[in-house]
Amino acid sequence: MKAIGVEAIAVSKRFGTFRALDDVSLKVGAGSVHALLGENGAGKSTLVKCLLGYYRADGGSFLVDGREATIDRPADADAMGLGMVYQHFTLVPSMTVAENLVMSRADVPAVIDWAGERAVIEGFMARMPLRIQLDVPVGQLAAGERQKTEILKQLYLQRRFLVLDEPTSVLTPQEAEEMLGFVRGLTKAGEISVVIITHKMKEVARFVDDLTVLRRGRVAGGGSARTLGPAELTAMMIGEPQAPADPERRGVPGAEPLLAVVGLRTEGDLGRHGLDIAALSVRRHEIVGIAGVSGNGQKELVEVLGGQRRPASGSVSVAGSAYHAGRAEAQARRVRVLPEEPLRNGCVGRMSVADNLNLRSFDHTADGHQRRWLDRRGMAARAQRMIEAFGIRAPSPQAPIRVLSGGNVQRCVLARELDGEVALLIVANPCFGLDVKAVAEVRARIMAARNTGTAVLLVSEDLDEILELSDRIVVMRQGQIVHETPGAGADAQEIGRHMVGH
Repeated sequence: MKAIGVEAIAVSKRFGTFRALDDVSLKVGAGSVHALLGENGAGKSTLVKCLLGYYRADGGSFLVDGREATIDRPADADAMGLGMVYQHFTLVPSMTVAENLVMSRADVPAVIDWAGERAVIEGFMARMPLRIQLDVPVGQLAAGERQKTEILKQLYLQRRFLVLDEPTSVLTPQEAEEMLGFVRGLTKAGEISVVIITHKMKEVARFVDDLTVLRRGRVAGGGSARTLGPAELTAMMIGEPQAPADPERRGVPGAEPLLAVVGLRTEGDLGRHGLDIAALSVRRHEIVGIAGVSGNGQKELVEVLGGQRRPASGSVSVAGSAYHAGRAEAQARRVRVLPEEPLRNGCVGRMSVADNLNLRSFDHTADGHQRRWLDRRGMAARAQRMIEAFGIRAPSPQAPIRVLSGGNVQRCVLARELDGEVALLIVANPCFGLDVKAVAEVRARIMAARNTGTAVLLVSEDLDEILELSDRIVVMRQGQIVHETPGAGADAQEIGRHMVGH
């Protein structure tokens, strides 16, 4: 298998009156790693989808291995050896590695000769510089092994040019290092060429040859990854001379816990371990970060604290009193939750931005009494105040919230949950998929809440985010707290080892 080069020449794409791509050109050399950088909405996904046949470009052309290519549908890209490894895993968890490889082919026979297929796969694996157990169900693999299996699937399908979309977003530092080293080895051997979409500047500096930065659908710059530093790249991405400053930490954690979790257990489901947390606490003026590989109980913990899952045993208390996470109780105790995937789990997509901003308070007066009639004028004023304070960009306060970008949906939910006094803030993956400016804004809001005395429980799969924001860090694995360390001076490698059980 031989790597191929790909070139985009003056590619343009419109959606109605919106110009998603405007005269975009880039060149990926055979056997190289090329980073595609930019904020959300910069045009990265649109360019990749045009290359892979999911969209048809309105102008421009693509060269594949030096020849002009007609790519009208994904099958055309497949035939030319172009493939993609998506941010979220696409393997079937209940099927083994071998079964996933065979069933990924377009020409799977009606009756499969598994002995013959097994021989072909073993011959293919013998040429690969890593080992994956073929008979293990994918759902039992660690995140790093699953990501490598996704790449192996593309190589098994004879892809010679791969797009990797945020390939390390759910990996530990060690897994990320191993996986990117594997990819780098394949490119150096001349077997594949790679475009990597990432927001992690350390990975760009270490594993990338060249890069292109998009901003608002146009090429904002590019060049060698060896000569362009994080400050220059951030300036290209956001159009400002420097990245927003890291949020300042003020005040020290209190003596007594505001949130106390003791002996919390839940039933396991979907093949996952239930929660088994002996003790977990968060104090005022403190951010406790929960690190862990996805699927190790973090989601279930947020669901218990947010009232979406009932514990089998144990207790949760807020400010010294038992807490059961009902709506009235949460309002009385000033507990707020920013859930994972807020558009699906924290909003009503068809309702307006203004109505979503008022979901917490629409049925109460300012002094906490129950309303009999909606105060539409007051709701509109409250929504406008939050829109302005949090810089929410929406066509109109009356527009459905589902039409907003991910960053603006996140701003809406954060504005609603931080409105008024907040004693306890529970946030899950608050910056997942957001661009550089949105990430800085969200993190600054979380730190500002902590600085005013809010106790913050931060659940994140982004270890850099945990390290940046946390006063104290705990690691969850298989539903349990397995490690704890102060945030200041925490060792990312050590945390990563506890995440995977080494």
